[in-house]
Formats: sequence, structure tokens, C-alpha cells
Amino acid sequence: MFGIATAASAQTYVKLNGAYALCGLVNPQVEFTLSEHSTFQTEIVYSPWCSIKGHPMHFGIFQNEYRYYIKEHNRGFYVAANIALKAFNMSKPQLSHGRLLLQDRYCKGHGCMLGAAIGYEFRFAKRWLLDIFAGFGYSYCWYNGYSLDHVIDMHPSRPDWKEPPSPDPYNVSAQWLPTKAGISIGFLLNPPK
Repeated sequence: MFGIATAASAQTYVKLNGAYALCGLVNPQVEFTLSEHSTFQTEIVYSPWCSIKGHPMHFGIFQNEYRYYIKEHNRGFYVAANIALKAFNMSKPQLSHGRLLLQDRYCKGHGCMLGAAIGYEFRFAKRWLLDIFAGFGYSYCWYNGYSLDHVIDMHPSRPDWKEPPSPDPYNVSAQWLPTKAGISIGFLLNPPK
């Protein structure tokens, strides 16, 4: 039965994504109980790296997510819907001959994402849990492209569109892609009495 959680049953977990931390990314999360089967999570993903081997890799994502648990909140499998805003100054990764490479150009801009996720939460102590999750969604971005020597690309690639009549530094990108993944460890701030 849906409803607002009472003060006695409301629980809040603070979490940190360990998988992202191993890559040097910061991903704090806060998950609030809404009802017996649902929660709301808000999170930030931040890359402090201004550059990796001369390639910009600086970005931030602010994401909100509604989760529905099959058993009960913060226990077992869940499905989720999420929405996010992002800003970036980064080189796009590309797969070439089985290797992940960074392009010799970078993009600076902002965007939004709409997606879905699945996950599993496992409580392993009175106040601790593990959250394993993966998400996929639609990303829409507005950006300018630059070469690595910071010269703006006045003729962005537009494979599906007709080229504009004059040089245009502004580009739009929309694509389906993985939006989140990880293993977070959470701590319960306010255990039930």
C-alpha cells in the first residue's frame, strides 16, 4: 500500500559508490523512505579530473530517482525511474580495436538524462547495506566541440542532419546509453526504535 512513511518508520541512508571511488569519481547518495515499498534517492556524480593524459575529463551530474522495492524498502530487488542534469568538459571515450581510447577533441556543454535502473539492496548489519545497481537511459546534450589545443570546431559532424549553410559551433547530441552503475555502501542515519 502506497503512502507517506510515518516518522517512526522513515529511514534515511547515506551512501557512497565504491566502484566510482576506485575510478577517482565522487558519488554521494542519500535515500529517503517514502512508503513500505518505495524510496526517493538523490545523488551527485562528480569528476574532479581537469585532465587525464591531456584530455579533459571534468563533469558533474545531479540525479533524482524513484525506487520501487518488490519486498520492502531497502531490501532486495528494486526497479527505478530517474532524471538527471549534467554539465561537462570532457573528451568522449571511443572503442577502437577492442581498446577504450579518448578522442583528440573534447566537448564543453550541458544536458539532461531520463532513464531506468534495476538493483538489489542487501542489509548486512543493523545499520549497513550494499546497493548493487545498473541503469540505462536517454541522454540529450547541448555543447561546443574543441580540438585539444582549445580551438573551437566550427564544423561539427552531423551525420544524420543536413550541414548548416554557415559555420556553426553549436551541436546537439541525443543517444541511448548506460547512465549509472556501481556498488554503494550505505549507512542508516535514523534506525527505527
